[in-house]
Amino acid sequence: MSQQSSSLSARFDALTGPVQGALLMTLGCFGFSVMNILIRYAAAELDPLQIAFFRNFFALVLMLPWLARHFPEALVTGRFKMHLARALFGLTAMLLWFFSISVLPLSEAVALNFTVPLFATAGAAIFLREVVRARRWTATAVGFLGVLIIVRPGFAEVTPLMALPVIAAAFMAISVLLVKSLSATERPATVVLYMNLLLTPLSLIPALFVWRWPTWEVWLAVIALGFIATLAQIMTTRAYKTADASVVLPFDYTRLPFIAIMAYFAFGQTTDVWTWVGAGVIMASSLYIARREAKIAAERRLSRVAASAPQGR
Repeated sequence: MSQQSSSLSARFDALTGPVQGALLMTLGCFGFSVMNILIRYAAAELDPLQIAFFRNFFALVLMLPWLARHFPEALVTGRFKMHLARALFGLTAMLLWFFSISVLPLSEAVALNFTVPLFATAGAAIFLREVVRARRWTATAVGFLGVLIIVRPGFAEVTPLMALPVIAAAFMAISVLLVKSLSATERPATVVLYMNLLLTPLSLIPALFVWRWPTWEVWLAVIALGFIATLAQIMTTRAYKTADASVVLPFDYTRLPFIAIMAYFAFGQTTDVWTWVGAGVIMASSLYIARREAKIAAERRLSRVAASAPQGR
């Protein structure tokens, strides 16, 4: 077994960075899809507030050895309020997301949640004062048209529940922007440590109001949920570290076919053509934004290199 594992590791290391990033992102998206199936299964017995606590608690248990290695030096920070804000926004996004996939068709919820990069683009311009030019604003507007295609107001019944994954995406985008701000001054270990240490007690508070002890089948589901969610998060994080975001991002959208297949076999849910079309529009706009950001970042790097190069006489 160990020989097979080392052989697979050697083969993986031999791959180029973009291929490694694509594989890691695809595996991470598969893991997140399994996580969503487990949430839907557990929601038949438990309130999403309690499921969120179990997800955070068992994720923390899995990460304890890693957290112990970085403790206590990773606790040193001058931005605790920012860490707390990130945890609160992240928890709000998680609770909204768990509610949405407990009541909506899974593929529809996942497709609507693809709007995270669109909200992040708008948030970067508003809160981080980043320069967002006409092309990216246009792509963002086109992406939100994809939401209308999925929802189809005036042609299909629109309920307030359909707003849940979109609002969750907005809170996820805020969390992403806060991480971006924290990463400018904080060590990665500090950001991860505070997120994990804060999420579990914060999510316990609302869970206590709806607490009920699960059956052993649901115990297995929520334990697996915490572990799989953590592993999927590690894989996607490694994917972005291994390759450029513009290369990795397209594979993030494998979540839709994964969840569509799993939801069909697990719950008999089908995905209508408008969900696929709307998701395609959102994907295309998000990919365009990612490529524009990558191009602008590359141009900035070249400008800095040119500015720092010795000038000839």
